[in-house]
Amino acid sequence: MKIKKVLVSQPKPADFEKSPYGELAKKYSLQIDFFKFIKIEDVPARELRQERMNLGDYTAVILTSRNAVDHYFRIAKEMRFEVPETMKYFCISDSTAFYLQKYVQFRKRKIFYGKQSFQDLMDVVRKHKEEKFLLPCSDIHKDTMVDLLEENAINFQKAIMYRTVAADLNGIKLEDYDLVVFFSPAGIKSLQQNYPKFKQGDLLFGAFGQSTCEAVTEAGFQLHIPAPTKNSPSMTMAIEEFIVNELKKNGKKK
Repeated sequence: MKIKKVLVSQPKPADFEKSPYGELAKKYSLQIDFFKFIKIEDVPARELRQERMNLGDYTAVILTSRNAVDHYFRIAKEMRFEVPETMKYFCISDSTAFYLQKYVQFRKRKIFYGKQSFQDLMDVVRKHKEEKFLLPCSDIHKDTMVDLLEENAINFQKAIMYRTVAADLNGIKLEDYDLVVFFSPAGIKSLQQNYPKFKQGDLLFGAFGQSTCEAVTEAGFQLHIPAPTKNSPSMTMAIEEFIVNELKKNGKKK
């Protein structure tokens, strides 16, 4: 299970050399390639209008990703809705909250965020049950989000503002790689749609996030590198842990 070539199903970092992937590649002499397995398509505002969606009806927005942020403000612009200063934002993490600065003045708005999971964010949302929440999301989203909101009697409305579709993987030779890393269930679906006769064989799979890890096994594939874990909170750390363990098995040291 020696790893030399890795395919990451995400865009390449802007500064690869200084990124965790760049450091990992240098430390273990890896070739790491990047290619997005999925792409995002806009849901036009007219579709939401047909569903009688009125952004002005909501006093708070739940934002689970940068895509959700971008598409909420895109829809607001298309609908010519001026987002009020009183709008509250509930973000899944601090990084998503800081990304809001692309659209709003951070200190002038009421912005709340969890640690990283939707469960963490719910601890914050529960303290603001008087709000009427809007949940911008993709057509492919975690049902657990909706379940948690309903279980906690939160007044909310789901709004599908963008679609996640398979990218064209033509030209990607999976057999050239030792490890493929996934970051969403949609990435697994993209693999299956592009290569309906694909057999995993000796190819290693890594996955980040519980839903992604579950998607790998539910699709009938073997998962070798799950993340995050207690010892490896990031994907790069999980890959390094796997490599180190393999080296130990073979009696080698880095």
